[in-house]
Amino acid sequence: MGRKDFGAKPLSYPQPVLIIATYDEEGRADAMNAAWGGISESDEISMCLSPGHKTVKNLLKTGAFTVSMGDAAHVKECDYVGIVSGNTEPDKLAKAGFTVTKSERVNAPIINELAVCLECELLEYVDKDGKQRLTGRIVNVSVDESCLDAEGKVDIAKVAPITFDPFNHTYHVIGEKVGNAFSDGLALK
Repeated sequence: MGRKDFGAKPLSYPQPVLIIATYDEEGRADAMNAAWGGISESDEISMCLSPGHKTVKNLLKTGAFTVSMGDAAHVKECDYVGIVSGNTEPDKLAKAGFTVTKSERVNAPIINELAVCLECELLEYVDKDGKQRLTGRIVNVSVDESCLDAEGKVDIAKVAPITFDPFNHTYHVIGEKVGNAFSDGLALK
């Protein structure tokens, strides 16, 4: 059996479902869905976001944003904020059924319905040679207490984060434990 080539494309597993939220100049909350991003340093997150997004325009003005993890309970809502533009639909968060609370640490909204949220300050936005990259400093990670276990640790089954499948344009839930990090590989030493 051989391998099928797909070419040089942004196809990998897993791709996160990142919901980036900001405030505009009038204090209205906005959010968008992005898959091309992740942790780039111990206190940084980086994403590829084009400048035409209302959310990008907002964070360039406010210097702040939040990044929430999409979850299985809110697939439709997370998809909606990705397919509808805040440039043409100023109330898309409300139409999605999302409510927000202002972060105490950065000038950006926390989406109440999504359990895991990174509160970030803008470090850099580069728009050069047709490529765009946003980098933010993670100021805090907050998790809804309903998704904690008895010891106060995050329970991934309660969070039920989703991943984007770029090969098939579908969402999948993450959660089944298959091993122990920094431990299982010791058997091969």
